Amino acid sequence: MSRATLQKDPKDVAAMFDETAAKYDLMNDVMSLGQTRLWRRAVVRAIDPQPGERILDIAAGPGSSSIPLRQAGAQVASADFSLGMLRQGLKQSPQLHFTAADATRLPFADASFDVVTMSFGFRNVVEPDVALREFLRVTRPGGRLLICEFSQPTNRIFRTVYSEYLMAAFPPVARRLSSNPESYVYLAESIQSWPAQQPLAERIAAAGWGEVEWSNLTGGVVALHRATKAS
Repeated sequence: MSRATLQKDPKDVAAMFDETAAKYDLMNDVMSLGQTRLWRRAVVRAIDPQPGERILDIAAGPGSSSIPLRQAGAQVASADFSLGMLRQGLKQSPQLHFTAADATRLPFADASFDVVTMSFGFRNVVEPDVALREFLRVTRPGGRLLICEFSQPTNRIFRTVYSEYLMAAFPPVARRLSSNPESYVYLAESIQSWPAQQPLAERIAAAGWGEVEWSNLTGGVVALHRATKAS
């Protein structure tokens, strides 16, 4: 079994997601107690995709995050660095346009997109600051960034319960449902080690993005960070 570490070697992370691709959406629904779909709808509302807009969906996996953007009439490039995820995406959603892409070395021209979005994949990037600069490069002036990622619950008591749930519940549930349960131990650890809302906002601003703000979902379990590229 493949199990990435918090050093996030890209080959290890990609191999781990290759092995979880077939049940990726199911596991997300189970492990989030059904909240994943609500979070994804919040992402679509925040993006507010318009017909003809060019949107880059990074870490698109099998395409669940891309489908509603395309249904709204946007031109969506669904990118992922896991070939297993891309193969699963071609099976599940052949109507989408999938591209193999590393977030730190995107195969797209400057100013190619109106919106760059990444849901639940940013914490797996080995060099997130490099990725943020790449996102900026491929976004047109005046274009937008939206990152949806696990964060830190704002209530201290809830934060403790949530943290204990992650480490206690992930492994036994994963062993029942996943072909690679060790990957979900890594995912739980990566969530716990990820920076809170304010530090992440500061990193986004440091990469050159403006108008950085965030909103919390489910009490801060997930945060939506939004930013704009200067015109």
